[in-house]
Amino acid sequence: MSTAKLLRHIPDPIDENHDNNREIDPSDRLVGSPFAEDRDSVSLTLGEPLLRTSTARISTTSQLAIVGSNICPIESLDYEIIENELFKQDWRSRRKIEIFQYIILKWALCLCIGLITGLVGFFNNIAVENIAGHKLLLTNNLMLKEKYFQAFVVYVGSNSVLAVAAAILCAYIAPAAAGSGIPEVKAYLNGIDAYSILAPSTLFVKIFGSIFAVAGGFVVGKEGPMVHTGACIASLLGQGGSRKYRLTWKWLRYFKNDRDRRDLITCGAAAGVAAAFRAPVGGVLFALEEAASWWRSALLWRTFFTTAVVAVVLRSFMEFCRGGQCGLFGEGGLIMFKINTENSTYGTPDLIAIVLLGVIGGVFGSLYNYLVDKVLRTYSIINERGPGTKLILVVAVSILTTCVSFGLPWLSQCLPCPTDLDDQCPTVGRSGNYKNFQCPPGHYNDLASLFFNTNDDAIRNLFTSANDKHFQLSSLFVFFVSIYCLGIITYGIAVPSGLFIPVILAGASYGRIVGRLFGSVATLDVSLYALLGAASFLGGTMRMTVSLCVILLELTNNLLMLPLLMLVLLISKSVADIFNKGVYDQIVKMKGLPFMEAHAEPFMRQLVAGGVASGPLITFSGIEKVDNIVHALKMTNHNGFPVIDEPPFSDSSELCGLVLRSHLLVLLREKKFTKKKVSLRSEIWRGFKAHDFAKPGSGKGVKLEDLEFNEEELEMFVDLHPITNTSPYTVVESMSLAKAAILFHALGLRHLLVVPKTPGRPPIAGILTRHDFMPEHILGLYPHLNPHK
Repeated sequence: MSTAKLLRHIPDPIDENHDNNREIDPSDRLVGSPFAEDRDSVSLTLGEPLLRTSTARISTTSQLAIVGSNICPIESLDYEIIENELFKQDWRSRRKIEIFQYIILKWALCLCIGLITGLVGFFNNIAVENIAGHKLLLTNNLMLKEKYFQAFVVYVGSNSVLAVAAAILCAYIAPAAAGSGIPEVKAYLNGIDAYSILAPSTLFVKIFGSIFAVAGGFVVGKEGPMVHTGACIASLLGQGGSRKYRLTWKWLRYFKNDRDRRDLITCGAAAGVAAAFRAPVGGVLFALEEAASWWRSALLWRTFFTTAVVAVVLRSFMEFCRGGQCGLFGEGGLIMFKINTENSTYGTPDLIAIVLLGVIGGVFGSLYNYLVDKVLRTYSIINERGPGTKLILVVAVSILTTCVSFGLPWLSQCLPCPTDLDDQCPTVGRSGNYKNFQCPPGHYNDLASLFFNTNDDAIRNLFTSANDKHFQLSSLFVFFVSIYCLGIITYGIAVPSGLFIPVILAGASYGRIVGRLFGSVATLDVSLYALLGAASFLGGTMRMTVSLCVILLELTNNLLMLPLLMLVLLISKSVADIFNKGVYDQIVKMKGLPFMEAHAEPFMRQLVAGGVASGPLITFSGIEKVDNIVHALKMTNHNGFPVIDEPPFSDSSELCGLVLRSHLLVLLREKKFTKKKVSLRSEIWRGFKAHDFAKPGSGKGVKLEDLEFNEEELEMFVDLHPITNTSPYTVVESMSLAKAAILFHALGLRHLLVVPKTPGRPPIAGILTRHDFMPEHILGLYPHLNPHK
């Protein structure tokens, strides 16, 4: 079938700017068709939130996904090197000084990422400690004067104002900034792009929204948002700035490709962890274990260098704060939650308790993930009603959190202050371990010491030794249940929110409870049990092992706990894996992001590549008519088109390669056309440079709507050979789908061409894209398959 005939079979495209409440007509769906950039099926109403659907939809990989709290279109990234003639000519013409400049710029960008991320992390700490500190100081002073109602009004009013500020930023300026951002960064590094996922506006809202949310008393952390912040900083630097905000640097044109940006964003994610936890080695391991889908030794060096820069920046500024120039920030060093215990030896009862902690962490962690899943599906229904509804939900959760943290301490008994203390008891200022709350002089409220503090101070209190601080079992249990529930209902509202701190708080609470219960036979201090409980809950929710172990060691500066941390993390992860996946993996799936796993599903071995990549295809000739190209671009949203050479330009019909949509638009804009079907390679070489086809930064690049052609131009021809990738990755149609999936993931591809096994047929049988490897799509095509075999 000729190209012109094939084009008449193309269905009308789905207009992303059209009414999003329109029901997709079945004839518009692209399920099982080869008309694809990603050949994503859209089998639900465009306005319908993806989190609400479960088994009702055919595939989780539609053209829409949830980024932050906003539904937006997604597409795949081009990690493959496009080896067309212009690219080869550019590399041949590069001088040694340009290659040296490229290498130096890579390291310079890593230095800048580390410096800026470290500064942002330090600014976040100062802002949160000072805003929350003044709020708690004012409330505490009113409590000491027994003006309890006024104290509650000030407390709930301050939290509500901060919550509204964070919600307005997220709901109206950058919805993509809501949530932790780790699932979005993980998806990006897997090859999935979405509008505003790493935009400057997202970076701005992520920084200030996180400050307001944490200072406003929500049970959230700033650690998860810092990962997203580091990725945004790396993206902004790596793409040469932002064309939209007139912040561009031409000398960074070498990095205007998805491959280099991926490496820089990996460094940014590692820097974010290093800045949040002050754990540089843990940041590298987090990027390796959780964030990145592709890794190599050169990237290891650069991420290590970036996190080292972050550590130096944080240390320098904290030294500056030791003189009291940072307000209420204090004099803390790089170790956030240092545990001082004289005895780190352990016996058989301790090992039994640790195994029990691992099992508890696995059960509680899997239950936590299950409940977060249900809450997010519920919130998606609420959030789709508009920014106003998001704002109301945030205020409601804020008031509930405030009432819990202010009300529950009234149920706790007052305890007499211990004797021979270095600290003041009861505490008069903002922070401290001994909150007076409503107690008489010489007494403190242990539950208020946990609730009426910043989250970081609450963790420090839980990590204190039994000799320094006594918590009642009832207070620990109430705090655990409250934090566990509040952490679940808070995650998913329209504010930047991290999961690390709520999980550490809840885990440390039940870890301390177990330590108290085993106190008569155990050797370890309850502070170490609190640390092991936090580790078990982290392992049960996030399913990381190596990176979490190192992060906790760097957080607490207690290397003697390494064997026990390893043991409890392995047990909790193993137990939790029985029930469900890690929290970030679940959120990626719920958001509708088509994540490519490193392994293939077992049932894929029963299928061949040709069975999923079916035809007919839309192809172009090596020298194609302008009207055919324009029509194909108008009628489809595809991002890749096979190019076929036919006689008289070749001996027989043969595959020339693959041409990208973005490259076609650049070529059409310059109108290098001829009236006859002849080659224009030399003229195109003179008129274009390789960087003319580089991917734009925050700008949207060339759009088909911006191009105009008269009737004469539409009848002319254009030579596609100079911009065609002549060495695309191909597989034979008889290859198993499992093997093709592993190849697709390992190489970071966007398109994988399927060629026929037998001669005498068209040179290409189909195209495999990310969508074709999604289990939901395959089982929709072959419902008789058993997904577990």
